[in-house]
Amino acid sequence: MQIFTTTNRIIVTCSNRLSPFLQQEVIELGFKPVRVFKTGVELDGTLADCIRLNLNLRCASQVLFSIKEVTAHNAEDLYKALLEFEWEDIIAPDGYFSITSNVDNDTINNSLYANVKVKDAIADRFREKTGQRPNAGPELDKTVIHLYWKESIAEIFIDTSGETLSKHGYRKIPGKAPMLEALAAATLIATKWDRKSPFINPMCGSSTLAIEAALLATNRRPGLYRSNYAFMHVVGFEKEMYQQQLQQLKDAVVDVPGLTIIATDISDDAINISKINAGAAGVADMIQFATGDFETTNIPEGQSGVIYFNPEYGDRLGEAAELQITYGRIGDFLKKKCKGYTGYIFTGNLELAKKIGLKPSRRIEFYTSKIDCRLFEYELYAGTKRVMPATPEEGTLS
Repeated sequence: MQIFTTTNRIIVTCSNRLSPFLQQEVIELGFKPVRVFKTGVELDGTLADCIRLNLNLRCASQVLFSIKEVTAHNAEDLYKALLEFEWEDIIAPDGYFSITSNVDNDTINNSLYANVKVKDAIADRFREKTGQRPNAGPELDKTVIHLYWKESIAEIFIDTSGETLSKHGYRKIPGKAPMLEALAAATLIATKWDRKSPFINPMCGSSTLAIEAALLATNRRPGLYRSNYAFMHVVGFEKEMYQQQLQQLKDAVVDVPGLTIIATDISDDAINISKINAGAAGVADMIQFATGDFETTNIPEGQSGVIYFNPEYGDRLGEAAELQITYGRIGDFLKKKCKGYTGYIFTGNLELAKKIGLKPSRRIEFYTSKIDCRLFEYELYAGTKRVMPATPEEGTLS
């Protein structure tokens, strides 16, 4: 089985509501999506293509490569079908593998049981064919097999990622209630930022947004910060395939002369954490850090960049009543000190968003964990156009 050169179905998964931005990334890499759904993108490609996807994608969670589809009404059907599969062409006899799954079958009330049946089929196949079997366990740092079983159809994938891609590998200290890197990247892609003009991030926390902005502007890809993927442990993997893709990532990094990224926070600890994380990402010298209330943030005049707030929601940190004043101050700050910029506020509290007192030009839907969120966009006109207060409404991606 020429697994790395065989074309099969690829499913690239992502968090809910990130798929439009994942689709954009996939197309920019030269692939043609076959299907886009709320938590992923489907395309056709090879396992070698999966290497490129893993190294380049900012918004993805896992890259799954389909290897087998079977009819299975129950666990015994699944076991028998998978016992016949040539697992020795994918997993080394002295290797290690793990099983993950997404199961929706009436005969299974615990997906871990389905995982065990897959593991047993692989182990028994090895014993029959080779007299030995690889080790198995929960760690996702070697070969990973994923089961997607809905009703009577089960599809088996190689999870070529292993550990999730949604964490980009540079964040050494998360800070309080950090935004997931993949979500941060998706919200930045959703903005009108041209990746050359100023990017201002008051209330920066651990600076995930500012760091991701620097990575976007300079075309630094997540693959630069990670050295192990599950595809590396599949039989037939040649290190040269990975090294070639990694070198292309290094060669694609660009310099942006005069790039201005400013990150501020009232907490000294947050700024110290930000500097450590930015240093790990190799972009510390691209970000101007400062400690102070957001109203003291330096906004370069005579330019038309982006100013992005990700304030507390009230559901996680602090009380909503206290935050009403903060949201009102943010609105006043945008109106008075950020003229000519495009403002963005990411929040999971739509009631608090009403206190901003500005009419958003776009309301883009996101989730963080299970919190329904919006990225509100505000055109902060430098001229005389009046911005009327309005109540944020439920909206769709526009």
